[in-house]
Amino acid sequence: MKQLLFFILTITTAINSFAQEEIKHCGADEMRISTLKQYPKIAAAVVKRDAQLETFTQQFTADFYNKRVSAATYIIPVVFHVIHNYGVENISDAQILDGIDILNKTFRKQLADTASIVSVFKPLHADCDIEFRLAQLDPNGHCTSGINRIASPLTAIGDQSVKALIHWPPAKYLNVYIVANAAGLAGHCVWPSDADTIPAWDGIVIGYNYVGSIGTSNYTQSVALAHECGHYLNLQHIWGGNNVPGFYYYPCADPNKDCAVDDLVADTPPTIGWLSCNLTGASCGNTVDMVQNAMDYSYCNRMFTYGQKARMQACLNSPIASRNNLWQTANLIATGVLNPPAPLCGANFTSNKTVVCQNSSNAITYTNTSYNGTFTSVLWTFPGGTPSSSTANSPVVTYTVPGKYDVTLKVKNGNDSAVLAKTACVSVLPSTGNVYPFTESFETTASLDGLQWFSNSFDTINKWQLTNTASFSGSKSIMLNNFNNTMSTKDELYSSIINLTGASALNLSFKYAYARKDTSSHDHLQLYISSNCNNTWIQRLDLVSPELETVPLTAASFTPANSSEWKQASAVIPVPFMNSSFRFKFVYISNGGNNIYIDDINLDVNAGINNFDALNSSFRLFPNPAKEQVNIAFTLPEAKKINFSVLNVLGQTIYNAGSEYYGAGEHSINLDITAIPSGMYFVKVSDGISDFKKPLVIISN
Repeated sequence: MKQLLFFILTITTAINSFAQEEIKHCGADEMRISTLKQYPKIAAAVVKRDAQLETFTQQFTADFYNKRVSAATYIIPVVFHVIHNYGVENISDAQILDGIDILNKTFRKQLADTASIVSVFKPLHADCDIEFRLAQLDPNGHCTSGINRIASPLTAIGDQSVKALIHWPPAKYLNVYIVANAAGLAGHCVWPSDADTIPAWDGIVIGYNYVGSIGTSNYTQSVALAHECGHYLNLQHIWGGNNVPGFYYYPCADPNKDCAVDDLVADTPPTIGWLSCNLTGASCGNTVDMVQNAMDYSYCNRMFTYGQKARMQACLNSPIASRNNLWQTANLIATGVLNPPAPLCGANFTSNKTVVCQNSSNAITYTNTSYNGTFTSVLWTFPGGTPSSSTANSPVVTYTVPGKYDVTLKVKNGNDSAVLAKTACVSVLPSTGNVYPFTESFETTASLDGLQWFSNSFDTINKWQLTNTASFSGSKSIMLNNFNNTMSTKDELYSSIINLTGASALNLSFKYAYARKDTSSHDHLQLYISSNCNNTWIQRLDLVSPELETVPLTAASFTPANSSEWKQASAVIPVPFMNSSFRFKFVYISNGGNNIYIDDINLDVNAGINNFDALNSSFRLFPNPAKEQVNIAFTLPEAKKINFSVLNVLGQTIYNAGSEYYGAGEHSINLDITAIPSGMYFVKVSDGISDFKKPLVIISN
């Protein structure tokens, strides 16, 4: 599973780089089939529950059409978990509220453009009598807005692992996770039978640009959430993409699809499915297909049918995955959705950044996210900031003196008031600092939470710390205690400002020591640099295990015993970054590895760099993911004999391009990969003395 998470992180990052504008689709079928094939015991349990649910559904549906079922509205409490990395994926409350409004209008036959539904299908368009409401009470009975915000690098992966960060009881709430990348998809959801078998996976994961019609999304893409809610309530894709017992699967718009395979809903005509809004499209012998159905991929989804309504209400009356508990009066009271929002529930706020430089024009914008109701007064206090106080809902604040500062927000609604004070939540770095050459051995460093160094952890599990248990030289270094960490986490360590004005040919080098626990560990140590205080960072190094490891696999908690268990890494500092506002930071992303140590940082002319380090720093693979060929670009300070080979994730060489001499300067070569199956690989570069590896994703045509 950890190898899978690393593969998804790599491939989705690359896909986002090359196809940001491409509309994505649901991947529930593919993820379900992959999981069930990988875990036969889980598959057996799912098949059993699926059979039970289908038997119940068929009986319920018969009763529904015989008008023996109540038409009362089913209310489902919802909680949104925004998993973010302080990027655009941290969407506003307003966008989430817009998303749930569109969701409800879709289910209640209230969308403004329902008149555009193809006339032959209008009589089948149903009000599903299902409503989604934001939770007003959390699992402990405390007031909530129904929106949580969790900072985690898992937002870039967006598979089932995000549900380990926070998961409210699925028998009481529908958990919706908003992420930067939903495993390369628009969204995905597990079916009730799967959720009953693996309750920790119950819920919906959806991309930040597929929620609502404002902000980062649009009306066209907003239909994705209703689609995933259909899966949550036991609807298949309209073309019948997945019935568990046989594990067969049809992709949307497959011209070879067996039209006898259907979605188990009587009033949705058989179809091969549509990837575009072709309202005259026809397949499987139809005069016209139901392209506007919410469970198609057409992105003009407008409707559910009466048959789908019956199937979803059957799911809500079944004990499978406790869907029958969601809408019970006792649960609606416990989650607070039966009562109107309290006039004032709690004070809360967010900010677009937490680290700035003094005298910076890059100010911090704060946003009042207190809940609920309309506030009669808002009062902010910003010690050390300008302004020092504000009554605006979203004030903009600048800081001119280095230090760490508190922020306090007090909101009032009539006689009710609430206060939130966050201690040391802003770090203001000096705009002037060290000059090159810069060295840091941590021998005299007192803290990593001051202004010389600043640590930022996206979790509460661990953080960068000073240690005297190991060092490359002297008696101290810094380390991240990662041995007992079983989650994907992200931890940053920032330098202060370093004045590089007038410098040339600078390099940054450091020593590091790291071990993997096993072959499934794939941690990242990254180096970023910045030339301003606008929090604009450029990556210069990305050391990924197994390239990152400095010793063989270590099952115990790793501590380097001597200097031979350390390696050196170096990066060239580009000329545009040589100004008075240079900063760098280390970023460590954990994916199941061990402890890591850093020591002896040097920023100077040719600091610890050699020709092979220069090759590593300049090395680029593109496109990545690649299909038939991958381009390798690199720069050599002097002539060198280089060998390129491709390794699988087990470190085995599966392709060797041979060794050739390359002269000094820039080079670009094409590597033929047509004979290599799809998957995750590493390109190994060696000069016979040293080597490094770079990840490569190969995809099929």
